[in-house]
This record gives sequence, C-alpha cells and structure tokens, in this order.
Amino acid sequence: MPNSLHSRDLYTVEQLRVLERKAFAALAVSGTDLMRRAASAALNSLRRHWPEARRISIYCGPGNNGGDGFLLGVLAREAGLQVQIIALSDASHGDAALARAAWEADDGQVHRWSSDDTALPAADVQVDALYGIGLNRALESSIATLIECINAMDAPVLALDVPSGINADSGRHLGAVVRADVTVTFIANKRGLHTGQSADYAGVLEVATLGVPEDVYAAARPDAQLLAVDSLPPRPRYANKGNNGHVLVIGGDHGMAGAVRMAGESALRTGAGLVSVATRAGHITALNAARPELMAHEVDGPQTLEPLLERASVIALGPGLGKGAWGHALWLTALDANKPLVLDADGLNLLSREHRQFAVATVLTPHPGEAGRLLGIETKDIERDRFAAARELAHRYNAVVVLKGSGSLIADPSGRLDVCPWGNPGMASGGMGDLLTGIIAALLAQGCDAWQAACLGVGLHARAGDHAARQGERGLLATDLLPALHALVNDPPAHEHAHV
Repeated sequence: MPNSLHSRDLYTVEQLRVLERKAFAALAVSGTDLMRRAASAALNSLRRHWPEARRISIYCGPGNNGGDGFLLGVLAREAGLQVQIIALSDASHGDAALARAAWEADDGQVHRWSSDDTALPAADVQVDALYGIGLNRALESSIATLIECINAMDAPVLALDVPSGINADSGRHLGAVVRADVTVTFIANKRGLHTGQSADYAGVLEVATLGVPEDVYAAARPDAQLLAVDSLPPRPRYANKGNNGHVLVIGGDHGMAGAVRMAGESALRTGAGLVSVATRAGHITALNAARPELMAHEVDGPQTLEPLLERASVIALGPGLGKGAWGHALWLTALDANKPLVLDADGLNLLSREHRQFAVATVLTPHPGEAGRLLGIETKDIERDRFAAARELAHRYNAVVVLKGSGSLIADPSGRLDVCPWGNPGMASGGMGDLLTGIIAALLAQGCDAWQAACLGVGLHARAGDHAARQGERGLLATDLLPALHALVNDPPAHEHAHV
C-alpha cells in the first residue's frame, strides 16, 4: 500500500464510504475523476503483472465498479491494447454512465452479455469489473453463468476492488465468485479480503490509494489491522531458566500423548525456561524417550495435579484432554488455580458446557466449530461474520481470542482485532493447534501479556508454517514447523510478505 503509515489498516464497507466522501472533499475531484485514477492504477497493475498482454477483455457491471472498467478500457486503448468490453446491461448508473459514455465516444463497442451465448472472446488478460464493495447477496443465475465462463477461460484475471461475488466485509460468498489472479483494491484495504473464503479468490492483493491524502486516513479509525512481523527482545546474558517461565501442559488422555508432546515441545522451542506435562501414566515412558527436556508427570486426579500447578507460571490446558471424568476434573482444578492460561481443544469444549469469565491473562484458541459451541450457534454462523464472532467471544469470556482458520483473527474484550496475513492450506492438519497452544503459553511465560502473546504467537506459528511449506503444502506435518519456529524466535527476518 503506497501510504505506508496505514499499510496494515483494514476497513469495513461503511468506513470505506466515509473515506470516499472525505477523499472527494480533500482532492476536490468528481466521482468520474476518482474512477479515472482507479482505472490508471488498474492499468499499471495489469501491465506490471502481464507486460506481454495485447488483448484484454473487461466485464463491466452497471455500477461504479463497471465505471472503473469502462475507463480502464479507455486508457488501455490509448496505450495501444486491443480492448473488448462485455457489459451486463444496456445502461450504467450515476458516474458509471459518464465513464461508459467516455468509452463509447470514440466508437468503443459494448457487447451485451447473454447467457444464451456463453462463448467469451479470446484474451491475454480478463478484467473483472462486475461488482464492487457493496455486494451482499448471491448473484442471479445468468451472471453466475458468466462468472463460471470467466473462470473456465485460459487467461488470467485482474479483479477491480474485490473479486465479484465476495462480500468485502466478511470475506464469504453465497454462490459464484470470480477467481482472480490479482486483485487491485482502491483507496484502502477491505477487511473481508483477508480472512475466510476470500483467500481462494483474491490472488495477489494490491492496494492503490489513488492519491488520497494522509490526513484523510489519519482521521479515520480502521476496523482492524494486519499483524506485523514482530519479535521477542534479546535475552540478557545473565538469564537463567527461571527467568523464562514454567509452562505446564495438561492433557493427553488415552491415545492422545502426541497432543501434549507437541504443545510441550513447541513451548520449549519458543523459549520457555521449563515445560512440564501432566498426563496419563501410560504416556510417561514415551514422552521421556522422545523429548527428555519435557518433565512428564503421571496425573490421576486433582490431588496429583495441584503440586504441579503451584510450580507453574502458565497453564496450557486442553490438548488431548478429552471430555470424560479425568479431563473434566483436571480442567476444573486448573482453572481454579487462577494462573495465566491458554485454552484449546477439549479445554474449550468443556468451557462451552460450563461458562465462566476469566480474571487472569487468558487466551482462547478456537477453530470455527469450537467457536460455534462457545457461542451456542452453528459453525456456518461463525463463518458468516468471523469478525463479529471473534469480538463476541472475547467480550463474553473476557479473554483474548484467536479464531483460527484462513486469515486467523485475534480479538480482545475491548474490540481490538488483528488479522494474520500468513499461513497456508498445508497447515490444515492434525497437531497444528497443539503447537499454537504451546507457542502462546511460552510467550506468556516469558513476560508477554495476553494480547502480545496471542499476536506474536499466531504470527510465529503461521510464518513457521510458510517456511516449512517451501517443501510442499500437501503432507505438511505439525512437527515440520519446529525447526523454522526455533529460527524465527531467534532471528526473525526484517520483513516477510503476506500470502494474500
């Protein structure tokens, strides 16, 4: 984003409307002038990504997004490109009508789309200018047919502002969606382009501010922000293990030793001074053999857990815990210890049955299914508005919440929210959540508050996943992240590009 002071800021559609009005006033330009700036930014993006392109097809809707497309056609034709425009209607609305007239003024032809003839013109690049940020409904069948045809063409797609079919606020879609290779979004970053289903459709995301002055952004409060690359401070030379906290991982019911091992090992690799594991007796030998640095303890109930709780500075509760009598008893005892806490997996499922608010530093790390149980709604309702769900969870439980998934969200009870721009589909495999639990717990143990631990932990986890996925996403194992995690907590790079 050219305006680097606000490169992490994410806005809702309503906030974008306000920014647009302020931009008109600050720049003293008309709607058509701003469209021309958008068209110029789009042409620059097109030529940067596809410098060899000579033929472009632009698909224009009746509104302002279509107006951007018509003016892109004008500029592209002036630049010597062959341009074909396919429109959804015979007329355009508002400022878009002026843009359409500018295209037609020099004998520009407009081909009306008809679902009776689905043959699209050959092109080197296709441009999606069908619908912009205001779409909040499923598209009618004839337009869905056009989108399916665009996606089936053997030509890359540049989307203007948002891929048509994506809700710019939530990132969800209700039907057909243009699958873009590049999306150039205008004025400011839309929050829905960074989470949920949008990751499969936006492609490479660029933000063109169109010359909007800095003071316009400075006066507008964003809804959320993208996580920044962050790191822990160097350790003092006199540090000892006691300075870096003692994490107690509680879980590992029968058959689930791997969950507590991965949570414990990731806590060690993130820098916790000591890590203990409270688990079933049958797991002790294997844990000692596989990772002797973990202090593995047999725990058969609250009486044997309480001495471990006294020595711990942070609790990681839930990996492999189960929901039976053993897990429930440990869960109650751990929560009553009133110590900083990371709650995951069955720790969250038990919380959904027995609600409580937290008075100490607490991080909850639900996936959408667990989040639905915590709020008493369906998973699909969580995905309908992940931002609202994360904020409601944080408020309801008085905790920092990590709503996992593509574009993980971190929210606190005040409504503050950050979005993770890293991570990849290879991380959709068993054990990844256990690693995240251990990472966040280790950061709490080293002195981070709950918000810092969650943000830094999510970022480290996702970036480690991206490093590990350089060998391929399919077949990525949770433990493959540990070498990269160890490197990142010690020597994080100055800058890493988000996978958006």
